[in-house]
Amino acid sequence: MDPLIRSLHHVTATVSDAQQDFDFYTKRLGLRLVKKTVNFDNHNVYHFYYGNEHGTPSTIMTTFPYKGWGVPEGRKGAGQIGVTSFSVPARSIDFWKRRLRERGGVVRDAEPRFGEEAIAFADPSGLVLELVATTGDDRAPWVADEIGPDQAIRGLHSVTMLIRSPARTLELMTGILGFAVVHEGPSRTRLAVNGDRPGRVIDIVHAPEAPAAVNGLGTVHHVAMAISDADEQLRMRAELVRLGYQVTEVRDRQYFRSIYFREPGGVLFEIATVPPGFTIDETLPCLGQDLKLPPWEEPHRAEIEAQLPRLAQEVGPT
Repeated sequence: MDPLIRSLHHVTATVSDAQQDFDFYTKRLGLRLVKKTVNFDNHNVYHFYYGNEHGTPSTIMTTFPYKGWGVPEGRKGAGQIGVTSFSVPARSIDFWKRRLRERGGVVRDAEPRFGEEAIAFADPSGLVLELVATTGDDRAPWVADEIGPDQAIRGLHSVTMLIRSPARTLELMTGILGFAVVHEGPSRTRLAVNGDRPGRVIDIVHAPEAPAAVNGLGTVHHVAMAISDADEQLRMRAELVRLGYQVTEVRDRQYFRSIYFREPGGVLFEIATVPPGFTIDETLPCLGQDLKLPPWEEPHRAEIEAQLPRLAQEVGPT
């Protein structure tokens, strides 16, 4: 049977300053802001979605900017996504090194693994990011000022999970979730679903001595995987519950429907539907321009807008 999981869907992180976050992901990295909404569990905080033109699953990075709400810095460690990696064209790595360094970034060559060249750096909140040189990634990029189609980010490449004892995590992922082991190295196992193309990959690093992770500013909150529709999501949920996982009820996130559970190593997983997508409440040319609220929050719009920091969205280099 073909796996129900199609690819990664998105990565969501807890970050600090909203303006710095917006400037970094849209201007420095050249992603499109495809949705400006609020955290549906805390409407005092933005929820930004960055991706390609359409916000296609597997291209999406999302953030909760919590500056001013008393959220401390997180601790990176076991039971967490330690690295979020993006796919870029193979010949663009020198361009990205130069671009990031010229703008004050500290960039280092990542340790080679499975034949891929990569560079590592941090975002303004301290999230560890990578750009991985790939060939044959045919996802259409969002082309921004100063970043052409031969350099632009194609989408997520992979995430790296730090797990103290990965045996049960591997059992889950190669079982019901449908991933396959595609590469193995010292302390690192690469899994992929529906082939091993960028955007379908999760690396597990065996980290028995890593401290326990604590969510906070500068850490990944969860990783989401894409599933075709609500019926397949319910099938997956029923099977996870049968196996003893504590799975949330289906939650309406407006642009997809979601369920959440923790895998045995402690990482929070989300399974999100592909439809309906980001054009449900904005036209494609206008994605990300206005603050969009779910229907149950519209009566509180004035109060919500008064609490949120003003965001300058002028297009320009940074």
